[in-house]
Amino acid sequence: MLNNKNNRLLLILIVIVMACGLLASRIQTSGGQVVITDIKIPTQNGQWVVGDLFKPRSATAENPAPLVVVVPGFQRSKEALANIAIELARRGIVVISIDPYAQGRSSSSMSRRAATTEGYGMFAVVDYAASSENLNYIDKSKIAATGHSAGGNAAIRGGNYFGKQAQLAGEPSKLHSVFVSGYVLTLREDVLKDVRSNIGVSYAFYDEGAYRNELKNGDMRLAPEALRVVNLGRPSDSPEITEVELGRYYGELENRTLRVVHNERILHPFQPYMAEATANQLEFFEKVFELDFDLPSSDQAWYWKELLGAISLIAAMISLIPLSRILLEAPYFRPLVAAVPPALPRPQGKGRVLFWSLFVFAALVACFSYIPMAELSQKLFVDASSRQMTWFFPQRMNNAVMLWALLNGSLGFALFFGSYHFFGKHHGVRPEMWGVAISGLQLFRTFVLALALYFFYFLLVFLVYFLFHVDYNFLFMGVRVFRPDLLILLCMYAPLFFIFFLSNSLRVNGAMRVEGDPEWRSMLLAGIANSLGLFLIVLVQYITFAVTGTVYWTDGWLYVNLLFAVVPMMFVLPYFNRYFFRVTGRIYLGPMVTCLIFIMVLISNTVFYLPL
Repeated sequence: MLNNKNNRLLLILIVIVMACGLLASRIQTSGGQVVITDIKIPTQNGQWVVGDLFKPRSATAENPAPLVVVVPGFQRSKEALANIAIELARRGIVVISIDPYAQGRSSSSMSRRAATTEGYGMFAVVDYAASSENLNYIDKSKIAATGHSAGGNAAIRGGNYFGKQAQLAGEPSKLHSVFVSGYVLTLREDVLKDVRSNIGVSYAFYDEGAYRNELKNGDMRLAPEALRVVNLGRPSDSPEITEVELGRYYGELENRTLRVVHNERILHPFQPYMAEATANQLEFFEKVFELDFDLPSSDQAWYWKELLGAISLIAAMISLIPLSRILLEAPYFRPLVAAVPPALPRPQGKGRVLFWSLFVFAALVACFSYIPMAELSQKLFVDASSRQMTWFFPQRMNNAVMLWALLNGSLGFALFFGSYHFFGKHHGVRPEMWGVAISGLQLFRTFVLALALYFFYFLLVFLVYFLFHVDYNFLFMGVRVFRPDLLILLCMYAPLFFIFFLSNSLRVNGAMRVEGDPEWRSMLLAGIANSLGLFLIVLVQYITFAVTGTVYWTDGWLYVNLLFAVVPMMFVLPYFNRYFFRVTGRIYLGPMVTCLIFIMVLISNTVFYLPL
């Protein structure tokens, strides 16, 4: 009966994942009206760019369509800006959405300033599109680029790069138009003067990086960066514009001096996923390409794909629980099943004070150690921090999280065993309650089982991607198909991260499983304990931002932004550690499975500087 129940649950969850993949595919292909293809373009120095080609069926050699190259920003892959690709393709525009260099499945770059000097690979894609006869269904006179954050920098740098080429050749720029989202630092005179493209700018009013702007804020109405854009290319006898009218188009389309500035009231990481910001981009391309879309800019379907991606992500992760129960019925894994140890006695008096004191102390250490660990990572891992190719811990952002996890995992062990030695063992706590005892052979079999669950999880996402060309992506979080060479990085990063994961499982199951507490309350408390410190960082950052207009951590603001994806993972981690503990009666399967999966997710979603 148990097997039948687990089989049914596993089957239901797999069906949910597949159904969500099918529906997401129908959304991103506009009901089959858009064909999506993987492409890989070889570029200079042996590099390569991987992307998704969105080709509307209406785009043909007889009826060529404009092309827009979509460039995600730092720490992002092509799936992160699938929304604008989907909406443009729905409206008949061909789109190539790329994985930037050193991100996703594109190669690293020989340049340490790939966004500036190569447009994250976009320059090569535009050159290919403008010269290749293979893309005979695009209008080569209407090629554009758009990007967010560092991808926005890539877009305006593309305008500069191809503008210089155009002046030397005495021809129009290969880039008809560029749309710059979430980045204004390079809207300088030395960059803009050579641009020969129409320009759209979209900047979040509450952008956390606005302290770097010339006026130290995100208001684009009087921003020198925005004023330079709208005044660029104006006739010499025209009066200079001294205040930008947001949403107004300046200049002339005929000579590619059309300019517009938007200023959505949103935070930087969420700007690409705002319906208003997406509509502003759609209206820009409709105008510069002189099209008349059948769909209004407010008609957007991309968020349904994001929702389906979130459901797939959750269902696929939950499926590991019934699958583990099924596998534990196999003769090889059956010895791993042990009785769940008795819960700890409820703390009273001094024990209760000690519990909550350690709870608060651990959260505060987690909070105040994160940015120092990020700064330390820049000193320990110099090559990755300076964007040089290396095999030695090549993930700049993950290095910071790894050091934080190593410190807090070690502290977790110290607090756990220290509290037991000085208090717990004198008040009814016994090591048998922790689920720690295990033989070497059983530990090895547990690892084999964890590997089986890990491979099932990623084989499922491979299958979904193969069948439907979608993965489990939700906004800037997601589980995606990865490059095989990232398995080397998993072997590099996972052992050090495992200290944190094992420490968490020990604390969740050996210190927070108390007599009389319902499971939901115990796991909720564990989830809060595990994520509270990092959540406090986000809270401090944005309360300070709301009160002063400047974030608390300025130089480290990108590390704080990374937490939007990390905090949810930290919150759900104790749930899986508890579920796997209940299945095996020991603390080891949970951290092995979650470490392998979560770290691979981090690795495949983080910029890396691997040698070509």
